[in-house]
Amino acid sequence: MNKKELPPSSIFPTRPRRRWQHQFFTGWVLFLLFHSAYGQTAKDCHCLIKGVVKDRETRQPIVGAILRIEGTSFFATTDTSGRYKIDQICQGKYTLECRIVGYKIIKTSIVLEHSAEEDLNLREDEVHLQDVEIVARRIQTPLSQKSSLLEGQALDLTRGETLGDALKKISGVTTLQTGASISKPVIHGLHSNRVVIMNNGIRQEGQQWGSEHAPEIDPFIAKRLTVVKGAAGVRYGSDAIAGVILVEPDELPKTPRLSGEVNAAAFSNGRIGVVSGTLQGGLPQWKGWAWRIQGTLKNGGNIRTPDYFMANTGVRENNFSVTTGYRSSRFGVEAFFSQFVNNIGIFSGSHIGSTSDLLNVIKNGEPFIKTDFTRNIERPNQLILHNLLKGKAFYNFNGNRLSWTVGRQFNRRAEYDLHGPQASTTPALLFRITTLTSDLVLDHKPLGNGKMSGQLGLSGLYQYNFTDGRPLIPDFEQTNIGVFGLERWVFQHWELEAGARFDWRQLDVFRFIGSTPDPRHHSFNNGSGTVGVVYTPDEKLSFRANFGTAWRPPTPNELYSKGVHHGAASYEEGDETLRPEIAYNLIGSVEYTGQRFKGELGMYHNQISDFIYLKPQAEPILTIRGAFPYFKYTQTDATFTGFDLDTQWDIIPKHFSHNLKLSYLRAYDRREQGYLVFIPANRIENELRWNVGKVFSSKDTYVTLSHLWVDKQRRVPPNSDFMEPPSAYHLWNINIGGILSLKESSQLHWTFAVQNALNTSYRDYLNRFRYFATEQGRNISLKLRYTF
Repeated sequence: MNKKELPPSSIFPTRPRRRWQHQFFTGWVLFLLFHSAYGQTAKDCHCLIKGVVKDRETRQPIVGAILRIEGTSFFATTDTSGRYKIDQICQGKYTLECRIVGYKIIKTSIVLEHSAEEDLNLREDEVHLQDVEIVARRIQTPLSQKSSLLEGQALDLTRGETLGDALKKISGVTTLQTGASISKPVIHGLHSNRVVIMNNGIRQEGQQWGSEHAPEIDPFIAKRLTVVKGAAGVRYGSDAIAGVILVEPDELPKTPRLSGEVNAAAFSNGRIGVVSGTLQGGLPQWKGWAWRIQGTLKNGGNIRTPDYFMANTGVRENNFSVTTGYRSSRFGVEAFFSQFVNNIGIFSGSHIGSTSDLLNVIKNGEPFIKTDFTRNIERPNQLILHNLLKGKAFYNFNGNRLSWTVGRQFNRRAEYDLHGPQASTTPALLFRITTLTSDLVLDHKPLGNGKMSGQLGLSGLYQYNFTDGRPLIPDFEQTNIGVFGLERWVFQHWELEAGARFDWRQLDVFRFIGSTPDPRHHSFNNGSGTVGVVYTPDEKLSFRANFGTAWRPPTPNELYSKGVHHGAASYEEGDETLRPEIAYNLIGSVEYTGQRFKGELGMYHNQISDFIYLKPQAEPILTIRGAFPYFKYTQTDATFTGFDLDTQWDIIPKHFSHNLKLSYLRAYDRREQGYLVFIPANRIENELRWNVGKVFSSKDTYVTLSHLWVDKQRRVPPNSDFMEPPSAYHLWNINIGGILSLKESSQLHWTFAVQNALNTSYRDYLNRFRYFATEQGRNISLKLRYTF
């Protein structure tokens, strides 16, 4: 056998050679691994990353942020200075990630050779968690009384309209109108001084006694409108017999990020244009401080009924407000100033020279004066200025909160008559009222294992009013002091509420008879009270009941007015023997909230002794300024009984729904055994809503079709007015809207609406100018709201 034929195993011993090769190979690999590992540890894995994490806006360090190197187990968290360090990292290319709740995640690439310093600035982010409903127990509104809220999209739909028109979206609330531009809220048939309006925490005080004196409030200030129905005299003042309207702005921002919104609205009827803007933010170097500025411009011309233009019904308005404040967990302060200025044209067709002409206009139902469209505002008109300065401070201690709110308001109302030298700039009637208010409230800490909470308060008001020009109401000065206490007890399914208040009011009237002073002094005092209960057997059903008393002393105009009230186109006369009104209010409601159906029925009975109202006289009156409907203040014993029904039915959940609002009211004069005048008629409003969803670039697109039916007011005394109550009417309205997302943090909300789509000709019983003209016709509007 030659060598080539020999098997390998016969040439080389098999086992000794394989063992040697294996040992050599293993040793070599270990050497390489060891060398490699030693080389990296000693040379390449000594790198580190460090830096500081800060808030991008405030430049303040962020504590607790997590920094992680993707694909590795290396991480670190920031300390109290916002600093971090990750070491013992090998050379290479990495991605560093930083995250913390409330901020956007940030990632950055790093090529690491030795060490790197990487400072990061995080931007705040909105955190969307699962919806959580938080029910606050802070005493803001009476718990056992029905309250309705208007906010969000429902409030956006009213942008550009008056405050009174916005509140009409709430069942049980109507408006007392003077023409198309002036409206004031009516709750369950009661209005003016019986409805307390809290404007950003300050009791709104102007010349609210007049039917054409609308609240001097810019509706764009409000982010929420809350209506408390029923006597709420304990918390907000003895004269809140009808209820309370809370006009609430947003809280000042908690971060220094600049934000705001711009609103624009255009209306075809009157060719009204409205622009309003809000800008707010914080002070980066002064943590806790924040500010907000807001302003509105409005311009409109003559309003058109379906058949003609109403002469001299234009409006000009410019308003602004400034807010700043500091807030911490222990204490806070806030300052707010607003100015409301408007020029309102008073319908020229309401001022008539003779009694026969006045009766002919009322009989024919059309004004003598008809005109074309113009933006010019002539006589008669009103120039109104209202300034509000507010200061507020609170201090939290041992679970208690002590808050003090002070306000100063100045209201100047100049009324220009139709008659008189046109070149004159002197108003025929000038009112200047100044009001100082102060409210000191202690919210005590929960007692009795947290089941009992409440507050004690002391309220003060000092007010004086000067009148120049022809006499209508005299100068006066009044002072009011009130003390109150309100407590709540919460059990498993029951909540009880009780409160009491006592008020003193002094009124000094500086009247002249001819040129002879004839001063008058009035002193009033009385108590108010409330007791109520809420029963919630399960999460779907709740019952409320409340009994309250309130009282209201007569106002100077009810006691002493005498003369032509040009703004209301009427002659009004007071009665100095009037007594205070005493009201007993019983209100109850039941609310059901199911998966697809939600409904609330509220019932009320309000009995008012010595109810004061403006009673039409048998005949108009002729004065040197023309002929006017003649009214006298008188009083009787009255009852107001009725109910409000609200339902929402999701026919196809999230897509198609139906809303119903029904209001029924019956006002009765118990002395005369008949009915009262100027009471809102019963009404029903139905709305169908289709949530379309995304349409092109518009998301949350919707379409609504609503129908309002207002009955004829049949419950009136026979021959009690200069004109029979108008017929029932139907109105159809359409709204289409949606949201356009422009950038990451900005949106454009749009709404296209048609009110009175069928251009129906009608009159409303609560419009003081229904004697002279019909209501406005079709009105098409486009509203835009840009938020950033």
